Amino acid sequence: MPMPKRSQTVPDAMLPVYTAIIAQTDAFCQAHLDAECAVLCRELAASLARKRPSPIVRGQPGIWAAGVISALAFVNFWYDRSQTPHTTLAQVCQFFDASSRAVGSKSKQIRTMFKMHQFDPGWTVPSKLDNNPMVWMVEVNGFAMDIRDLPREAQAIAYEKGLIPYIPADQT
Repeated sequence: MPMPKRSQTVPDAMLPVYTAIIAQTDAFCQAHLDAECAVLCRELAASLARKRPSPIVRGQPGIWAAGVISALAFVNFWYDRSQTPHTTLAQVCQFFDASSRAVGSKSKQIRTMFKMHQFDPGWTVPSKLDNNPMVWMVEVNGFAMDIRDLPREAQAIAYEKGLIPYIPADQT
C-alpha cells in the first residue's frame, strides 16, 4: 500500500466549517500537544471536508475537532503518558466541553471512514515514522519483511513505488 499524500486543500463550500474545526484543533494542540500534531489534525480535518458527502456539514465543529484529536490520539498513542507529546481523553473532553461518549463516537466514525488503526503509517506524525514498524513492513514473495533489512536496491524500488517515505540506507 503506497504512502498516502496528505493535503490541507478543501472545497470552497467547506471552508467555513473546516476553518471552525481547525481553529479548535490548533488551540488544543497549542495547549496540550505540539505544532506537528496540529498539522496532522489540519490534514485529517481537510480529508473530512473533501469527503463526498462531507460528514462535517452536520454536527458541531467542536465535537468534530474533538473527534479528530481523539482519532489521531488513537493512531499515535497520544493517550499514553510515556509518549511525548501526550494528552488524556479527560483533557480533550474538558477542552471541547464534550462527553467522552460524544468524542468516542466521532473518533470511531472518523477511524472507520479512513480505515485508521494504531501505527497507521498514513496518519503517523512525521517525527515518529522512523519508530513505526508498520511504515517499514513490505511483502516480498508472500513474506512480511522489514525493508530496512533489505539491500538498498530493494529500498529504492519500495521508495519509487511510494511504499516507504524515504530510503533508509541513505540516512546512515
